[in-house]
Amino acid sequence: MVTDNDASIRPAQRVEVFTGAGRRRVWLREEKVRIVAEIGSSGDSVCAVARRHGLSPQQLFGWRRRLRDAEEASAEAGEPDFVPLVVDAEPPAVASRGDLRSKAETIAGTIEVEIGGVKIRIGRGADAATLTMVLRALKAGA
Repeated sequence: MVTDNDASIRPAQRVEVFTGAGRRRVWLREEKVRIVAEIGSSGDSVCAVARRHGLSPQQLFGWRRRLRDAEEASAEAGEPDFVPLVVDAEPPAVASRGDLRSKAETIAGTIEVEIGGVKIRIGRGADAATLTMVLRALKAGA
């Protein structure tokens, strides 16, 4: 005997169709930065950029806000800004032949940083922790 409550004879009232990968995508930070940068560089609207990458505009707005907040936080933290790199085409002349090896070794791999009129040379082999500490101290004193 068949009743009205039997699911096999009732017509479907709602059908959902899932398209795509069926899972959450994971976006690398570099991809997010590139996609957010498209908003300004392409001249397209946020909706157009989001549509092109299969995103919702709200997601793209959220990425843009978080990237802007992260940039502001790093600026407030006093992290070093990027500065132009100046490379001398030729190393300075060496006074005597005996000094040739030691001066050449000293010049190769040396970084020179100038902040607030204070100039510091960092030689080859300096570890990142020491370099960070010195740059923060220089910037704090400037």
